[in-house]
Amino acid sequence: MVLITDNFIGTIETSYTMKNDKSTKIKDLEKSQKDMTGKALTTNQGLKVNDTNNSLKSGERGSTLLEDFLLREKITNFDHERIPERIVHARGSAAHGYFELYESIEEYSKAGIFTDTERKTPVFVRFSTVAGSKGSPDLARDVRGFAVKFYTQEGTWDLVGNNMPIFFIQDAMKFPDLIHAVKPEPNKEIPQAASAHDTFYDFVSLTTETLHNHIWAMSDRAIPRSLRMMEGFGIHTFRLINDKGEAHFVKFHWKPTLGVHSVTWEEAVKINGADSDFHRRDLWDAIEAGHYPEWELGVQIVPEEDEHKYEFDLLDPTKLIPEEMVPVKIIGKMTLNKNPENFFAETEQVAFLPGHIIPGIDFTNDPLLQGRLFSYRDTQLSRLGSPNFHQIPINRPVVDTHNNQRDAHMQMSIPKGQTAYFPNSLSGGCPHLSKMAEGAFHSYEERIDAKKIRTRSESFSDHFSQPALFYRSLADWEKEHVAAAYTFELGKCNHDHIKQRMLWLIAQIDDELAKTVANGLGMDIPKDIEHPINQAIGADADVNKHQPGKKKNYLDKSEALSMANTRFDSIATRQIAVLVADGFSMTNFQPIKDKLEKEGAMIKLIAPHGGTIKCDQGMEHKVDASIATTESVLFDAIYIPGGKKSIETLIENGKYIKFINETFKYCKAIAVDDEGEQVLNHSFVSKFKDDKAVHVNDSAANFVTSIAKHRNWDRREHSDKVPV
Repeated sequence: MVLITDNFIGTIETSYTMKNDKSTKIKDLEKSQKDMTGKALTTNQGLKVNDTNNSLKSGERGSTLLEDFLLREKITNFDHERIPERIVHARGSAAHGYFELYESIEEYSKAGIFTDTERKTPVFVRFSTVAGSKGSPDLARDVRGFAVKFYTQEGTWDLVGNNMPIFFIQDAMKFPDLIHAVKPEPNKEIPQAASAHDTFYDFVSLTTETLHNHIWAMSDRAIPRSLRMMEGFGIHTFRLINDKGEAHFVKFHWKPTLGVHSVTWEEAVKINGADSDFHRRDLWDAIEAGHYPEWELGVQIVPEEDEHKYEFDLLDPTKLIPEEMVPVKIIGKMTLNKNPENFFAETEQVAFLPGHIIPGIDFTNDPLLQGRLFSYRDTQLSRLGSPNFHQIPINRPVVDTHNNQRDAHMQMSIPKGQTAYFPNSLSGGCPHLSKMAEGAFHSYEERIDAKKIRTRSESFSDHFSQPALFYRSLADWEKEHVAAAYTFELGKCNHDHIKQRMLWLIAQIDDELAKTVANGLGMDIPKDIEHPINQAIGADADVNKHQPGKKKNYLDKSEALSMANTRFDSIATRQIAVLVADGFSMTNFQPIKDKLEKEGAMIKLIAPHGGTIKCDQGMEHKVDASIATTESVLFDAIYIPGGKKSIETLIENGKYIKFINETFKYCKAIAVDDEGEQVLNHSFVSKFKDDKAVHVNDSAANFVTSIAKHRNWDRREHSDKVPV
């Protein structure tokens, strides 16, 4: 029997460990859990409580007495229940899981997580939006945070990234400016969770390094179909260090096994109204149903001697390495298989720090990364109130910790012994130091010989080439969505000079894109704009040194940048709305249901009312949602079985017709059987029954194929005509 070592030293598990078996981290968290079942209500001091409904008064209608310690404890705790929300990434969802390595990369890294294929490393992953508050909707057009905490045998490693491979700025010094610009405008505190306003575009138009991440934000990558269907990236170039002390540059990629899919902007707007918790609910429900989200971990590895090989700078966080130049090597898989027990205790209190690394992984001189190494720790001190935030259960490593750091606010440990310093003789020199051969961390010995200077490398000044590469790589429908996003966002700006600057900058990326946006705004593209073009420079800086040059074309297209080239081989977890009423045909429904569920889809009966309905065979079926309480945009496809009585009811309800029209408008698959075709005849779809994703009395297999393709984008030429 093959044995695999879990991440708690000394614990052994067998290779047939099930996905839902408890990891060392889950076991660790259970030590801090409280089960209230069958327990008496007590105070925080253990005193049993007789009445938690009434304060202590001087008579039935008298004043409340100051001596009421029960009231004061309860109210005091309530008054202090909340901690400051994150300044960015405030709205998040998280889950537990594990990471398994496919093959060792010991030639590049000595990190146990990258060398030991028998490990099953616990992880906790938090997904988030960036700009909005905790109460903002899930489907805002925004970058998504993708932060992974690995509880390894060597300590905790945090890979803190986003669902886009680059960032808006090149230096951490600009981060407060970026966030102040994209947040609600300070005079009126609007708009919430939206970049479509003057201050953001004023900043973007004057800070041209933002243009690459910005065009990603204008693409469908900014409105994912599900957190389970988006990529993750480490953003920065890191280092891998092997046991010989040799270094390689690396970029980290998370690739979802379900493929990369998005909603349309119009759907996002409607989903935010219909279910503002759409992503959060989707992640939770999928895990509860046993449809565990999975991502494969890939690495792009570049030898140190190739640092200056490319026409872009590896240390520039606004640049990606095209996969055609450096292929992504898939080395492992992450599975999320358990929801948190308590949102506040885990999802809200988890603290991710890019500075949490382990032997075999190290930093580079990326100036954005270097600033993040300070900022994240400082933020957690503010949010969690103490340098002891690592003692909060969700943040605890699964290995023991021993050091001379003492006391401070909310100290949870009771360190024993007379000494708290090193070196010492009174405690036998303990806790003692470790050699590198014993697993101690050692920073990569990079040679540094330079002047102290406040500037930026000239190699960071190409601000147009990669946005242009991204746009050229997109499918036609993706390009249309980018143009529409620019048009919408700039249309929300009130100052024409900002729009004009943006139009000129977009034209440097792509002429046709700029023309489309200009037409949508009813404006002309200016022949030139105020100089300097990039105004994010020092007062005494050499202006010309920091201006973006003309775009280069070192690669015509990169297939990995387009969602048209993602996986379309699965309908697992896709939500299928079945439109029914009393009397629907079980003969039609059963084989479709069986096929869809076999492929992992989620079937939801949408009826005129809640409760139950009866099919034409007299069987009762639980209704998943009434037509009045749900919307078509929450589903990936619809199916309508026959049954004369059922179809007559559907035709009489205008929302069913709207449901069908919207599904067609957003290019999703539709299937009907027998009398179900009559409902189509009352909808816009009646004119387009020959559409390749409209199935009338067709096989279940063909319907599955259409759902797997996510959308029939060929239909989009008709979509604007659909009356919804």
